Amino acid sequence: MAESRPPVGTLRFASLGSGSKGNATLVSDGETHLLVDCGFGLRETERRLAAFGLHPRQLDAVLVTHEHGDHVRGVGPLARRHGVPVYLTPGTWSSGRLGELPGHHWVTPQARFAIKGLTIDPVTVPHDAREPVQFRFHAGGRSLGVLTDLGHPTDHVARAFAGCDALVLECNHDVRMLAEGPYPPRLKRRVGGDWGHLANAQAAALLARLGLDRLQRIVCSHLSEHNNRPELALEALVPLLDGDESRLMIAAQDTGLAWQAIG
Repeated sequence: MAESRPPVGTLRFASLGSGSKGNATLVSDGETHLLVDCGFGLRETERRLAAFGLHPRQLDAVLVTHEHGDHVRGVGPLARRHGVPVYLTPGTWSSGRLGELPGHHWVTPQARFAIKGLTIDPVTVPHDAREPVQFRFHAGGRSLGVLTDLGHPTDHVARAFAGCDALVLECNHDVRMLAEGPYPPRLKRRVGGDWGHLANAQAAALLARLGLDRLQRIVCSHLSEHNNRPELALEALVPLLDGDESRLMIAAQDTGLAWQAIG
């Protein structure tokens, strides 16, 4: 997955993997390297980073969206082993699921901050966690939205992520597959509820509200292993693109997604 790098200042991103078994997204401007979440164990994270030509000590920070295991499993071990700073909300920290962190910084929802060359907007989202946020990144006159783990698309979310140049968007489940699938009723209600995860149709409806004129890359992410299939996620979004599927891609659980530069 390592490849020739675009000029410094070019916003780009990649996925180490996305799904119920672990999530991690790389964001870089060529000099600053951030990891959004780290839901894989330490050794697996190191292996996946190496596939992108990165050592953990090259990371400037890990940004945490919320405390669920598929997003934080490797955060503490990575921070402790390699001295990587961690940015998270006080609510996420209060969950007690990250263990001791050698260096952490508070994230205040809706309060912009910067890490070297990257400017970051943390955005509150509806999800069943203590103080969840998602992130919008800015560099070189371009912006990237990382928007996963939300139960429904609020007006606040739609305003915060409108006009992105690239978007990593949750397409967690197909409504019919969830209803007919193996999950117990309580879990089905949680996943499909207003504080759970986005269905394919909800992702499509939100995407239509955000606007597609500027979008160079649309990445379907956090697909459920049991309640979705890549072709169903793509099928939901393709009608919005007037038949042009070149902007649409999948962040897979096992293989992630190669570097995508935002021109």
